[in-house]
Amino acid sequence: MQQQPTMRLGDIKLGRNPRRYFDPAKMAEMVESVRLQGILQPVVVRPLDDGSRELVCGGRRYRAAMEACGPDYPMPIVLRELDDFQARTVALIENIQRDDMAPSEEAVGAAELVGICKGDRDEAALQLGWTRQKLDSRLALMNCSASVLDALDTRTIKLGHAELFAAFTKDQQEKLLPVVVKENRTVADLKKTLEQVSCSLPAAIFDKADCSACPHNSAAQAEMFGESIGTGSCTNRACYNAKTEKQLDAIAAGLRDEYQTVRIVRPGDNHTRIQLVADGPKGVGAEQAKACYGCQNFGAAVSGLPDSMGNVYKGQCFDTVCNMKKVAARIKSEKAPATDAAKAATAPGASKAAGAAKDVKSSTAASPEPTVVAESDRVKTYRVALWRKALRREVSSDVALARQYLIAVVATGQARSIAAEPLNTIWERLIDDKPGVSDFPKAASAAGQLHSDVQVKLLVALTMSAIQGVDVEYLVKMCRHHKLDLAKHWKLDKEFLELITKSEMKVVADELGLRAAMGDNFKKVFAKSKSEVIDALLSVEGFDYAGKVPKVLKY
Repeated sequence: MQQQPTMRLGDIKLGRNPRRYFDPAKMAEMVESVRLQGILQPVVVRPLDDGSRELVCGGRRYRAAMEACGPDYPMPIVLRELDDFQARTVALIENIQRDDMAPSEEAVGAAELVGICKGDRDEAALQLGWTRQKLDSRLALMNCSASVLDALDTRTIKLGHAELFAAFTKDQQEKLLPVVVKENRTVADLKKTLEQVSCSLPAAIFDKADCSACPHNSAAQAEMFGESIGTGSCTNRACYNAKTEKQLDAIAAGLRDEYQTVRIVRPGDNHTRIQLVADGPKGVGAEQAKACYGCQNFGAAVSGLPDSMGNVYKGQCFDTVCNMKKVAARIKSEKAPATDAAKAATAPGASKAAGAAKDVKSSTAASPEPTVVAESDRVKTYRVALWRKALRREVSSDVALARQYLIAVVATGQARSIAAEPLNTIWERLIDDKPGVSDFPKAASAAGQLHSDVQVKLLVALTMSAIQGVDVEYLVKMCRHHKLDLAKHWKLDKEFLELITKSEMKVVADELGLRAAMGDNFKKVFAKSKSEVIDALLSVEGFDYAGKVPKVLKY
């Protein structure tokens, strides 16, 4: 039997543990058990770049062994090759799946896992072995204040208390929590108290014009009844929430002309976004930031959280794992030349060079613009339609070429791409008859009687149908062989510009030379609405639009 590998306990570095609270009584029991029997189940560790080992799973066993046996204890280990993100995921899942973890700890861990899964809650629930309903109920706890979560960690309050607190603002939670704890109020008591707490109309983000005469407005209630809650409140939470949601959607819609991704963030989405910055400890670097501005995961967040309802946060990255990797790459690249930079600082002219470098850094650190147009599904659909249309135009005027391409399509097994409808349409128009669904003799006889000119037209129609029907990969091969010049068939139009954001329009303007042609007026134009920007880009006086195609449309 192979012996379990061990490692000196004091040589194992503590990693990040999702479990924040260790029950004293249970820990005491574990310490006593370790004294008598030692550690029976090995902990999971991973190797670090400096040669050391970091604890991934087994925080309670580590602490119990340290207290019972000290740092020289030979700790049973399982060594696994894990990067930072894999280690975090394994630790989260291992801890969350244990029965004795507090719901608040599960909530924090689950929120981090949702971030690692790029906001995909179904995938996170699958990894945890939870139902989607359980995941959502845990994530809702993330709207609890830190004090409420701590109280749930230490079992000072029950889960029911926390679930009730989660529906209200953190200020309200902070005021009520000490009362609940001091007076040992039950969940039912708290529920009764909170039912009396209504929605604040002054804090509403929607238009309140219709609220003044509403019977659910507390001001109207004060006029009708002798007893009422304070003025400025709404007692119809369902109506209040519906209007709030409608306004959040409207705010988000207004941002989609400018950003590739716009999301309304909810409780539990804490780790699904991060502010994109070029500099500082969390910076990705100036050059990387420019690239990030053109990424599909870059955009704006609209807050659906009680404390910041309706607030807009621009410049957000919605791929937090990618962002962390870019930050790590930037830190690594800066460390590498540190020694060389120190040597260069003492070289002649170093002071002048350093000053120049500082100027360059400060200029590149300014809010970068996107460098590419994102290949969204709508843009892809548009450009493929352009390729098909342009190739059909060129081939349709050359009968010999149409025949050549048709033979090549059939010879390479693409005959299935040829649809019958275009041929049938021309057949009916030319000979005023239908070929028949399965009447081969009739169709063969009719084809034999066709004039040669008609046969040629039908052959070209078959080629056009093939170009329209082949898959995109095959179509690209056809375009490359043909050396299709898109500049002959396309110029900037409204349909294309409506598919991209205002930020991406700047990329197109640079590629086509529109920014230079517009001069000082360029910045003024982009301060306007998207529709006005489009009109301005399509009507630059003296600019020749012909022959200019942006990279995103090329094959």
